[in-house]
Amino acid sequence: MMFGVVNSNCEAIIKVAVGRIGSPKIALDAVIDTGFTSFLSLPLSIITDLGLPWHYRDIGTLGDGSEVVFEIYKASVIWDGQEQIIDVAASDADPLVGMGLLYGFKLQIEAVEGGRVTIEAL
Repeated sequence: MMFGVVNSNCEAIIKVAVGRIGSPKIALDAVIDTGFTSFLSLPLSIITDLGLPWHYRDIGTLGDGSEVVFEIYKASVIWDGQEQIIDVAASDADPLVGMGLLYGFKLQIEAVEGGRVTIEAL
């Protein structure tokens, strides 16, 4: 089971440990975005600092319906105590956890500032 908190902007935040495959991980805060269908997005500066290898380009549709090209990198995350190899999309936004990483888990959010975020395997 994993836990997080709702911040003052009403965003559900969790810690994610991410790094290059076979290398030490760093823990960073990420916003849960249920409209994001991939696994994880990170700013390019973090991707560069971690030395994540480039994997491919993908076209994504944003919330306003516009399409953009995303650079996709490979990374390793610790998710529910287990290491997983995932795709990471480079983005200008804060780190986001998408539904790809949440798939197979139950997400509960107490939607008030300071509220608890709980993620548990189904």
